[in-house]
Amino acid sequence: MSDTPFGFGLPPEEPENGDEGKKKDQQSGGGQGPFGFGPAGFGGPGGDNPLAAMFGSMNPNDLGAAFQQLGQMLSYEGGPVNWDMAKQIARQTVSQGTSDGVKDSSIGPAERTAVEEAVRLADLWLDDATSLPSGAGSAVAWSRAEWVEATLPAWKELVDPVAERVGAAMGDVLPEEMQAMAGPLIGMMRSMGGAMFGTQIGQAVGVLAGEVVGSTDIGLPLGPAGRAALLPANIEAFGKDLGVPQEEVRLYLALREAAHQRLFAHVPWLRSHLFGAVDGYARGIKVDTAKLEDVVGQFDPQNPEQIQEALQQGMFQPEDTPEQKVALARLETALALVEGWVDAVVHAAAKPRLTSADALRETLRRRRASGGPAEQTFATLIGLELRPRRLRDASRLWASLTDARGVDGRDGLWAHPDMLPTASDLDDPDGFVHREQLDFSELDKMLGEAAGGSTDKPNLKKDDDSE
Repeated sequence: MSDTPFGFGLPPEEPENGDEGKKKDQQSGGGQGPFGFGPAGFGGPGGDNPLAAMFGSMNPNDLGAAFQQLGQMLSYEGGPVNWDMAKQIARQTVSQGTSDGVKDSSIGPAERTAVEEAVRLADLWLDDATSLPSGAGSAVAWSRAEWVEATLPAWKELVDPVAERVGAAMGDVLPEEMQAMAGPLIGMMRSMGGAMFGTQIGQAVGVLAGEVVGSTDIGLPLGPAGRAALLPANIEAFGKDLGVPQEEVRLYLALREAAHQRLFAHVPWLRSHLFGAVDGYARGIKVDTAKLEDVVGQFDPQNPEQIQEALQQGMFQPEDTPEQKVALARLETALALVEGWVDAVVHAAAKPRLTSADALRETLRRRRASGGPAEQTFATLIGLELRPRRLRDASRLWASLTDARGVDGRDGLWAHPDMLPTASDLDDPDGFVHREQLDFSELDKMLGEAAGGSTDKPNLKKDDDSE
């Protein structure tokens, strides 16, 4: 699990290749402190003078924008995250292009048509692999900037619960009798905190926009409901060195996007279940108030980088309590079940039709197992990593369920969250598949007879006999 929610990790080391390394770090967003004011936060050259630290290296044309950004930071009075700043920085990050120099571009008619046709064909293939009907009312091709715009509402829902805990702690570290007198300071701290989180999140989302291939890369529905979305520029980059025809890469990724859409459209409780699991996990985040009190007690207006340094030292940690472990297991298991189901269903649909199906499946699995961009960003924003082992175990479990119960029996488990496998079931997939299950048709019959006074018990039967 990540110990540094919101990306407040250790400061980057000095690049080995001197000025060239520094230039590369600046272009990729790495090595910068909050608000883009250099690697030492508000410090750095001229650290004894905060204005020199912030603006000393800027040319006069940049000063106006810098003062405007500073004003936005200190005047913010909204929630725990300054989402206006997050959006602005995400858009700026996207406009800079990816580390390989590829810039964002508008979607042309040919790309739009290719995505629509790929999703349409993917939905036809999925009809044979799942009993869930199509969930994509439309198919869209997004630029990276469009992905940022469309997914920010979901990021807000995911990140705000954690940020709320942090923001509350920042205002509670002063003694109650001092809080009334220190109102302006508390307000400034919360404004700075909101801007700080907005900056971190904006940078993370902006970088992620340069790497994701659709709206469901992290196993959560980030885009609008019923809209299957693919990013042509990122799909091209993803398939560049695979030795697989671009059409097959696009179609395989369309299968994954369309499968996610089916699941979220026709399992009505799933979205709230997943986001609720995130919220439950976030409630267990604790703030090292003793460390925060030290920071506030020694706060020097000429060295506001102290707050950033404290954040980098791991002030925010998940509680090591039974409740938090349960919340973590619930969230990990839910995400693994979604991704495992998609992996199994897409493989069943693609294997007979695409010669590259096995290679593409393994490429995506390795991307996830090596800590791909989706997992890294998710860990950065809420302090959680989805363990790759859970994904493979879940995929194997869903495939075994298909063999034992058929497509309808497998997909029927999504009818209610209590019917889904648990974390312990992922440790023993075969045990879950072949365990005696309650025959729900017999249960319905029993309930009906009970109304007439019958005392018959519901029948239990083996899964192998249920086909």
